[in-house]
This record gives sequence, structure tokens and C-alpha cells, in this order.
Amino acid sequence: MLVQTITSTWQQLLQHFFPVFTAPTADVFAALVSGWLLCTGRRTVTGMVRSAAILCEKPHDSFHRFFAKARWSMAQLWRLLIILLVKKFYPSGTIHLDLDDTLFHRRGRKVQGASRWRDPVRSEKLIVFARGLNLIVLTLRVRPPWGGEPITLPVNMRLRVKEGPTHIDLAESMLTEVAHWLEKRRFICHCDGFYTALIDRDLPRVHLITRMRKDAIIYTLPPKEKPRRGRKRVRGKLLAKPRELATLVRNFKCVRTVERAKKKKRMVWTRKVIWYHVSKKPVRMVISRDPAGKAKDVFLVTTDLSLSAAQIVGQYAGRWSIEETFKNTKQLIGGQQPQCFKRQGPERAAAMSFWLYSMVWLWYLNHRRLWSKLPRLPWYRHKRRPSFADALACLRRQLWRQAINCMSGQHTAFENIPKPGFPK
Repeated sequence: MLVQTITSTWQQLLQHFFPVFTAPTADVFAALVSGWLLCTGRRTVTGMVRSAAILCEKPHDSFHRFFAKARWSMAQLWRLLIILLVKKFYPSGTIHLDLDDTLFHRRGRKVQGASRWRDPVRSEKLIVFARGLNLIVLTLRVRPPWGGEPITLPVNMRLRVKEGPTHIDLAESMLTEVAHWLEKRRFICHCDGFYTALIDRDLPRVHLITRMRKDAIIYTLPPKEKPRRGRKRVRGKLLAKPRELATLVRNFKCVRTVERAKKKKRMVWTRKVIWYHVSKKPVRMVISRDPAGKAKDVFLVTTDLSLSAAQIVGQYAGRWSIEETFKNTKQLIGGQQPQCFKRQGPERAAAMSFWLYSMVWLWYLNHRRLWSKLPRLPWYRHKRRPSFADALACLRRQLWRQAINCMSGQHTAFENIPKPGFPK
């Protein structure tokens, strides 16, 4: 009875998104998503069909048409998903988001939207280029009930195409879209220094926390002046560059921060400045220093002037969880493996892999009985917190049990087995 209840909650989650599709496409959607999870080999559409054939009897070409030609909107799936997530994890207060881009490797000249891009994973010492889909992903930061590092759940995605909108334009459209879906809610978005230009964009109810360049040209706030004719001043005196300020400042303050669920001590110095070449709005700059002197100084900036230095440093450190999301989506979900080439197929398949990652976590977090007591493994006795691999394996196990029960209920397999005993 417990297995049927747990599995039915996954079906109920999928049914919440059925209004996005037509009735025939909704059946294909439910079977394809479940087949994606049950597939243990390469997550090609054909591999999903072999696993989904147990759950849905449909022609195989209907599964192949789902990503490229079917009439449905990925934006509507994102909208329904973020409403579910916010209702559970952020019933009130400020919503924390993370923004970054990644590369899905896709070879072949006929893959729609694929181009040569810099590979951020392999470009540590030398710049390495690879062909694939350049994806900008917006995630929701969630504190798991078992503690530890935060989890980032994808809630929106855009595909960057050569000679199309820039990364900044696509990121702005995603943040504006999410703010439109969740009216009257306040957001804080954490992103790396590449997205600093978002500071000057008119984002509704969205504040940013990002890195500042070491050689940034900054000014003090404009002084208060008596009313007079002419244009008002928008900046004050020129300050030293952040790298030079870090050596000149002597009044660092020792604070305690919470970085990725760990308490640490930091030496911080903060000041309101004008980063004139980026935006004319006042921002808060923070210099974070390791008291032990092992790590390099970190220069951060935020548009939310009400945050303290400890909050800025701690919140930005949690941005690393989005890298875990990218790794799990590629390696465990197999987001790069669907062989879709034309029209909207490649973009939709990539977006569906991120959407599926959030759905697996949402299903797993809704069942306390599954994660409250982890199985003790002889080779991993000290494991305290579940991972995404545990959540995926648990959901896959429940779906297989449902499929096997459905098949075994169609006929009586043990009718002709003779009873134990000796013949007369």
C-alpha cells in the first residue's frame, strides 16, 4: 500500500502539468518522462521509448515528434513548476535565485542551435572550445530539511544562439518572466562576474549579488549640494581600485558567516560606492578576506543596500550549488544524450532534463519516510545526507515496482505450479 501511495504522488505531480498539453500529448509526456527516469542506458528518445512502452502503448513516432513538433510551451511548464516550488519552500520572505550558464556537448552540424563555445569546465589553464548548446539556467535555492549544502532547482532556461540575444539579454528576460509569474514577491539573484551588467538593467523587484572586478573604477557617493541650476552630480571622488583598497584598508571587521552550511570567520570591509562604468546607481562593495591568509581576497557587490557584509558573503558562497546541478543533470539525468536535431527539439530536450531534475527533488522531498533514514551500506557507513543519486534511485525503484505489479496483475503466473508432495 505504501508503494502505491508513493508512486501515485509522482503521477499526481505529472498530472499537475497536463493542462499544458493536449489529451494525446499528455499521455506521451507522462510516459516519456517516466521512461527517461527508467532508462539505464543512453537517454536517447529510442531508449526512453523502450522503457515507456511498459507504461503507455503509443506509436514510436509520437515520442519522436514530442520534442520537435508537438504543440506545447516549455514556458508554461516552468511557470507551473516554480509556483509549486515557491508554495512549498518559500511561502513568504525573499526568494533566492542563482544564475549561470553551461555547455551541453552536441556534435554534428545539423543540431539546431548548436555552435562552438568556450568550454568552462576544461578551460582552467588553456581556453578550450567545444560544439554544443550554450544554456543560461536560472535556479531556485532551497535549504534541504536534513541540513548541509543548499540545493538549486532549475526554474527557467534560455538557449544562446550566435548572432542572437546576448547572455545579459536572455538573463534579463528570464528574471523579468519569473517576477511576472510571482507578483509582489522579492528576489535576490546570485551570479558570477560575467553578469555584472545586469546591475544597470531595470529588473522588477530583483536585487543582485555578484563579483566586482579587481580593477574596477569606483567613486564615492555624490555629496549633498544646495539646490542650484544645472545637472546634479551623479558621482563623488575617485577611489582607489578594489585591489589597491584591499592593501590600504586597515579597519577590517571580523564577522561570522554561514557559507554552504558551514560557519566560518571572515575579515570584511564594506562601503557604498558608484561603479560608474556599469551603473549610476549606488551599490554596496564588500572585500572579504581569509583570516588565515590562505585564500585570495574576494570582491563582491550588491544592489541591495540593506544587506550586511556577512549576509552578502554567505549568500554568494551558496552559488556553488548550481555547479552540482549542472553535473548531476549531465551525468545522472543524461541531459546531453537525447538525439534531437531539428526545430525546437534540442532546446526542448535540454530544458526538459533540467525540469526533470527539479521534479525528482520535489517528489523526494515530499516523502520524509524515504530520506529520514538512509540505508546503511558497508562501504559507506558514515553517510548522513542523501544525494541526488539517492533520490533518483528511489524514484526509479518505485516506478519499476509499479510497472512490475501492473504486468503481474494481468495473468496468474503460478496457477499451474504443482503442489509439493510425491506422486501417488
